[in-house]
Parts: sequence; structure tokens; C-alpha cells
Amino acid sequence: MKPLLAPELPLEDEPLDISVVVPVYDEEASLEELVRRLQPVLEGVGEDFEVLFVDDGSKDGSWGMIRRLHREFPFVRAIRHRRNFGKAAALANGFSAARGRLIVTMDADLQDQPEEIPKFLEKIAAGADMVSGWKQRRHDPIDKTLPSRGFNFVARCLTGLKLHDINCGFKAYRSEVAKGLKLYGEMHRFIPILADADGYKVDEVVVEHSPRQHGQSKYGATRMIKGALDLLTTVVLTRYLRRPAHFFGGLGLLVGVVGMGILVYLSVGWFLGYKGIGTRPLFFFGILGTLLSAQLISLGLIAELVLARTVRLEPRAGIIEKLDSRS
Repeated sequence: MKPLLAPELPLEDEPLDISVVVPVYDEEASLEELVRRLQPVLEGVGEDFEVLFVDDGSKDGSWGMIRRLHREFPFVRAIRHRRNFGKAAALANGFSAARGRLIVTMDADLQDQPEEIPKFLEKIAAGADMVSGWKQRRHDPIDKTLPSRGFNFVARCLTGLKLHDINCGFKAYRSEVAKGLKLYGEMHRFIPILADADGYKVDEVVVEHSPRQHGQSKYGATRMIKGALDLLTTVVLTRYLRRPAHFFGGLGLLVGVVGMGILVYLSVGWFLGYKGIGTRPLFFFGILGTLLSAQLISLGLIAELVLARTVRLEPRAGIIEKLDSRS
């Protein structure tokens, strides 16, 4: 998706020290305070900086406020979506348009503290490629904090990435990390996992989480259901994208062992005199498991054939440095 720009808000190409990308959806009341708090912080850590708002189809006066801030503060730039495409699309467009060598993302609701940005930059200066915030003490109701803790625990177990708060929106990146991410749907929740899978060093820093002062949360109860499905997608993409036969074949072998075990058990019973196995539901379950196993293994082999063809056509990925022979 290409950025949808207002003609009076051009996006220049000169590189800067820092870009702060802020997705916006109905946050008019907090935008001016956010900019005024960001300005002294960014002046203290970089000579050249920008604040890039991505208005994701706000229905309140957010875009009018952004226009006014753009006229008042020369470092404010903006992108506006025709409608609400979601946070992943907002971040993807923001990353594409950002000019900073370092990119910081934060929410527009003032629950993230701009004054903590230097802590992220210190971690990157120490060698991290990406730093994720950890809201150690959250000012949210228990119906949000408890599922979030459970979700983060499951994510750590499945991915091996030892972060306490994977979905925190307060993050800092080297430019090449952010611009290399392929975000769609709601994959913004798993950016640290995606970056780690690409070989980048991911770290975290404890941040303060303030109570929301304006507006209301945009996330409902369905968030956890969607998150569980997206987590499964992320695990498959990061662990099995280059070896799909291991994923489908592993499932196929597991189902096949169960199915064949059932059929062997019933066959032994038939030889021992229990003749009515053909009408037992367990018999049909065993056949179903055996057939499903063959289908899953075949699907994995077909995926490997497609992948082998694709890899030959793609450039080599993951190269960080190269030394050629001297002439």
C-alpha cells in the first residue's frame, strides 16, 4: 500500500538522525501535548529529527489537529489513510516514509512517555538492532493485563524470544530493521519475533505506563482470539517458512502414528476373535487419521518443491557483510 499524502505535506528524502512514527486513530485531544513533549527530548538526542504521524482513518478532528501542528512545528510530517486499515498498515507506511537512521514508534494516547526515548537509544548504541518496551506496571484493568501476560508467556514458549511484553507499541529500531519488515493484517503485534527471525539483535527496556487521559482503547475482547491465530501464523512463518515439509510432515507423522496404531489395535482384536470391528467408530477414525497423514505429508513435499523453485529465483538473504578477494 502506498502512502496517501496531502499535497501540502510533502515527504522529503534527506536522511535524518531520528524519526518518531506515531499511528493515530481518533486521538485529537492528545496530539498537541505529545508534540510539545517530544520536541525537547528529540532536540537533546539528535540534531535532525522528525515526528511522522500516520492518521489511520480517524473520524474525529485528528487530521485537522495534525495540519495545525504541521504549520506550527517544521519537524511534523504526516500521512493520511482514506479509511482505517489497521495499525500494521499504518506502521508499514510510516516505516516506508521515515527518513531517520533510527526509528522510534509510540502510541498517540500519551500512555507512552516521550521522555523515555533516550533509554531506547542507549540500548541501540550498546549494540541492539531493535529495542522493545516492557510495561512492567500497567495501568489497565485486569481483563486486559491478565490475558496479555498469558499471551506473552505462550509467545515466549513457542518462539524462544525472551521478551516480557512482545506487543508493546513503544519501540526503537535501526532503520534497516524497520524498513525490512513485511507487515500486514495484524502482524505488528509480533515485530520483535519477526526481527529476531531475520537475525537482528532484539533487546528490551522497562518503561512507565501511564493511565489513558483522553479517548478510549481501540481494542476489544476479540483481540486475544485474533492474536492467537496470528501467533500461530508467525510461528509457521518464522520457523517453517524455509522448511514447510518439517511442519506439515511432522503433523502428518503424528496423525499417522495415531491412525495406524488404532488400525493395528483393531486388527489384533479381529485375529483374537472380536469380529465386529467394521462397525466401530474407532475403525473409521483410524482410517481417517491414516488418510489425513498421507495428505499432510504430500502437502509438505509439494510446498518444498514450490519453495525450491522460489529460492533459486530470489537473492541471497541475511548477508550482513561480505569480503571479496583482492584483484
